[in-house]
This record gives sequence, C-alpha cells and structure tokens, in this order.
Amino acid sequence: MARLGFFVLVFSFVFYMACIAASASTTTLTPREYIVASCKATRYPALCVECLSGYANAIRKNEQHLAQTALSVSLSRAQSAAAYVAKMTHVRGIKPRERQAVKDCIENMGDTVDRLSQSVKELSHMGRAGGEGFMLHMSNVQTWVSAALTDENTCLDGFAGRVMDGNIKVAVRRRVVHVAQVTSNALALVNRFAARHRAAIPTEKP
Repeated sequence: MARLGFFVLVFSFVFYMACIAASASTTTLTPREYIVASCKATRYPALCVECLSGYANAIRKNEQHLAQTALSVSLSRAQSAAAYVAKMTHVRGIKPRERQAVKDCIENMGDTVDRLSQSVKELSHMGRAGGEGFMLHMSNVQTWVSAALTDENTCLDGFAGRVMDGNIKVAVRRRVVHVAQVTSNALALVNRFAARHRAAIPTEKP
C-alpha cells in the first residue's frame, strides 16, 4: 500500500512538472509563434498560419480565442464561396447537369454557413462554462462544424466524374475546396481545445 502511494506521488509530481513545462513553453512564444505551433495540429498547417496570423494579437495565445477565430474565418470564407457559387447559375452556356450541381451546391453551402454561424455563436456564449456545461457546448460545436465539412464535401461530390469537367467545375471546386480545408483546420483546433479542456476537468469519484 505504501509502495502504491509512493508511485502515485511520483506520478503526480511528474505530471505537475510536465504541465509547468508546457505552460512555460507557451508563455515564451510570441503570438505568431503560438499560432504556428498550434497549427501543427491541423491537416493544412501552412493555410492555417496564413489564415490566422493576422489575428495573432487578438488571439492572445488563448486556445478558446484561437478556436473562435478559426471558426470565424471559416464562416467568412464560406459566406464568400456561397455568394460566388450562387452566381454560377447565371453563367452563359451552363449545361443542365452543371446547373443542377450548382443548385445543389448552393443549398449545401447555405447549410454550411448556417452551421458555422451556429458554431461561432455557441463558442462565444460559453464564457467560463465548465464540467457538463462545457461538454454540452463543445459537443454542439463539434457536431455542427463536422456537418459543415460534410456539406462542403457533398457539394464537391456533385461535380464528380469527367462528364462534369469544364470551367464551372474548376471555378466551384477552387472556392469550395479552399473552404473545406479552412473548415477542416478549424475543426482540428476546436477538437484540440475541447480535448485539452476536458483533460483539465477533475474526474468525479463514484
């Protein structure tokens, strides 16, 4: 029993020192270096840094601010892409098959904008929520951002196949692929924030 207590004490000390080291390494980073380090957790780190570097001082090396900003950037890019895709139905010479794919994509991108808007609002209303309250908010955000990413990919699926090749496909894919990559990065940062906050919540003994 005494040996078990000793090992628990040693483990607690090592964990405490690791937390101090992690905290110290974060505090020594500049705001931009913090973003570069955080973006390594994403699938498209270079794009992540490009999108978030301009907000470094506003993020202030805060994980919730980082996730919030990533979602806001994703929302802004989705809104821009949605407006662009909507104009494609008026392109001269558009084929019926292309027009239908564009119409479906307009609906998909509209859903994307709605879900990302919900996510931004949900994360901003979290405040200092902890425990079950935090988990509920984060679960909502993760679900909505994941759904937004699915909507974007569904739009792209509508242009699959060589029969859809052409300027319409190229133009839509360029915009929507970019949004999907930005959304993927935002989801990774949201998941990272959720996981770290969840690990910091004390587990209740039965």
